[in-house]
Amino acid sequence: MTEWRSEQLIEAKAERPMGGSLWRGFLCRCPSCGEGSLFRAYLKPVDNCSHCGEDMSHQRADDAPPYFTMVIVGHILVPVMLAVVLQTELSNFTHLMIWLPLTAAMTLGLLQPVKGATIALQWALYMHGFDTDAHPDTMAEGYLRREPA
Repeated sequence: MTEWRSEQLIEAKAERPMGGSLWRGFLCRCPSCGEGSLFRAYLKPVDNCSHCGEDMSHQRADDAPPYFTMVIVGHILVPVMLAVVLQTELSNFTHLMIWLPLTAAMTLGLLQPVKGATIALQWALYMHGFDTDAHPDTMAEGYLRREPA
């Protein structure tokens, strides 16, 4: 029996374009075909693409999209907040009335696209169940795979 490393497995598979997949996922579309919807509700992904039939049921986005969204929103709003604070003399109440709704709107607006991009990243890298060739037991062993005898 021959042991395969993850690099050998990835080379043997069809290449999935990372950039295009991430963009389709960010647009909340199937990372495979770009036609079918990726979500059936705000943050509930579909089990299968309605257009190409790609199985999305094994995605594991979990807590990554909220963390990525917080980083994105924070990196956009904090410099803008600092600039406004330094350039104006608004009251604390006025700052609250500006920044709290803006932060909430940006966070809620970006959360679904970021989750779509996270699912697309998993699909493009053959992570979790998106690797139909890997045996579930071997995936837990660092993606080592043995060829059938």
